[in-house]
Amino acid sequence: MSHVFATLDDVRAALGTEIGPSAPIVVEQERINQFADATGDHQWIHVDPERAASGPYGTTIAHGYLTLSLLPSFGSDLVSFDFGSARINYGANKVRFPAPVPVGSSLTATVTIVDIAEKPGSATVTARYTVTVDGAAKPSCIAETLVVITD
Repeated sequence: MSHVFATLDDVRAALGTEIGPSAPIVVEQERINQFADATGDHQWIHVDPERAASGPYGTTIAHGYLTLSLLPSFGSDLVSFDFGSARINYGANKVRFPAPVPVGSSLTATVTIVDIAEKPGSATVTARYTVTVDGAAKPSCIAETLVVITD
């Protein structure tokens, strides 16, 4: 269930508070293959189950950038900014992939608002996402995203 922010003051009040976890997303081989086709990254660790079976993880793993690309889906499940006239993806900071995402893994995410930078006519909200494979000791992706919310 999404945490609804009706005003920028609501966002300020949530600064530093972890929201989540999200609903799970299962990463199947078909999604990995489609991402490989979309990006041209067909490294065997991602798309060759037979070879990957004898590789370092015993199976294929999702691309790190595939995991990163799931942030908008996790984000829409976790938070909703119901104010301003537009929300614009401005970029990402400090993206890391500490642990693999084996095929068939169930991923969930949490989000923490870590900064709000205000300018006349807009605010840039920085949110830190932590994506974790169910039961894993370490997260699979930690990334800060920036969204500009215009008046």
